[in-house]
Amino acid sequence: MRSAEEKILLSHGNGGKMMHQLIGNLFLKHFASEALSEQTDAAILAAVTQEIAFTTDSFVIDPLFFPGGNIGKLAVCGTVNDLAVSGADPMYLSVSFIIEEGFPMKDLEVIVVSLAEEARKAGVSIVTGDTKVVNKGKCDKLFINTAGVGSVRPGNRYVSKAKGIQPGDLILINGSIGDHGMAVMSVRESFNFRSPVVSDCASLNHLIKEILDQSQGVKFMRDPTRGGVATVLNELAGKTKLGIEIDETALPMSKGVTAMCELLGFDPLHIANEGKVLIVAAEEEAGRILEIMKKNPLGSCGAIIGRVVDDHPGKVVLKAETGGKRIIDTLTGDPLPRIC
Repeated sequence: MRSAEEKILLSHGNGGKMMHQLIGNLFLKHFASEALSEQTDAAILAAVTQEIAFTTDSFVIDPLFFPGGNIGKLAVCGTVNDLAVSGADPMYLSVSFIIEEGFPMKDLEVIVVSLAEEARKAGVSIVTGDTKVVNKGKCDKLFINTAGVGSVRPGNRYVSKAKGIQPGDLILINGSIGDHGMAVMSVRESFNFRSPVVSDCASLNHLIKEILDQSQGVKFMRDPTRGGVATVLNELAGKTKLGIEIDETALPMSKGVTAMCELLGFDPLHIANEGKVLIVAAEEEAGRILEIMKKNPLGSCGAIIGRVVDDHPGKVVLKAETGGKRIIDTLTGDPLPRIC
């Protein structure tokens, strides 16, 4: 690791000797791949014979480090998951850094190492990137932009389009909700809860591949990030013109998230996740998919949380533990800014 005193300077982004040293000694060192090592203006990649999925995302989280991860790990997970829930096998990533002058080099290296480790876990190659340094005060420490390319296997291109969904289909999630948003909130506001909250930040492509390989019953997938589970389900209800009912007693939640939401007045269904996938499946296949989920550490707390219904078309209704019902709307406003 680098000395605590070393900082990012404007000359690290001017295209000269110091920039090339930064790229060679830090980025190329940890992001090693054949395509990246060529250091060309564009990566030359092996052709994909079938359809590809392509996505891009930017990460501006505050703070950069949070329980369970940091902005580097988040950048990989967010992009990999967007590809995976679209029915693609993630293959390649680009990574671009916008760094504020004065940013500690040791912190940058920790973030780069974390990003590289998560990419290796996900089985994706970082093949191209860019670095810019801006004057102090012109950005908030560090921003990261990524783009991802994945290969869509025949038969999987439909899973993000919400086609073929019908009443009786069941809704599954691979684990507890609200962990990421509450983990970021807890460290941002220096809360000291007895039950600590850790972000669920994780790449889900291996779990999703296992499900798609072993079941033909998946009709829809989406990762409920900003806006949480409620926003995804409302988008789904709006697209299909069908109703959705969620069982409050079936929603998996950690004690820490439950406590924080009750104390602060947040609805956990509106809180961001970074390691969760919502799946709509045919009723006869839902049990099988849940069984596959639970065999993977990232799905061990998976649950069937609701179903698609004919009633109240276009709306999401929560069946409360007390027996009543209430409409769950799309998130309005931004109770937790800068969480990804």
